[in-house]
Amino acid sequence: MSETTRAPARIRSLPSWLLGRAAARGHRLVAEALAQVGMRMMHHAVLSAVAEVGPVSQAELGRRLSIDPKDMVAILNDLQNDGLVTRAPDAKDRRKNAVALSPSGKRRLIQTERLGREANDELTAALTPAERTQLMGLLVRIVQPEETCAETGSGSE
Repeated sequence: MSETTRAPARIRSLPSWLLGRAAARGHRLVAEALAQVGMRMMHHAVLSAVAEVGPVSQAELGRRLSIDPKDMVAILNDLQNDGLVTRAPDAKDRRKNAVALSPSGKRRLIQTERLGREANDELTAALTPAERTQLMGLLVRIVQPEETCAETGSGSE
């Protein structure tokens, strides 16, 4: 008997409960996929952020990803020890370190993005392509309701 069928019916019918179970399954699938290449989810998130906005300061990375500064230092130490990122004095402010992807980090990110896509494909395998698109749109609206109101122009009319 799965966790889903053991929960009381009143709980199983709540969107918040179902979203939580779906999120837990998604996290598990992605974590298992990334573990195949010795990566953890937060390490992958940092590599993704550095690829998108780097070179970037450690503090800015922490703000973008909502990671505590002490945890960010530990994650960056791991990534640097694995040769996936470099830290060098920021050209604009020598008091700060700028984090950038190394060539190995770029290759690893391509690999982990593929693994993440495959895990997400497994998560949504029961859905048609149109349903996957619809699910993504609905999730964005749930996660960012104020932004979707602004985009659609449906504010206080």
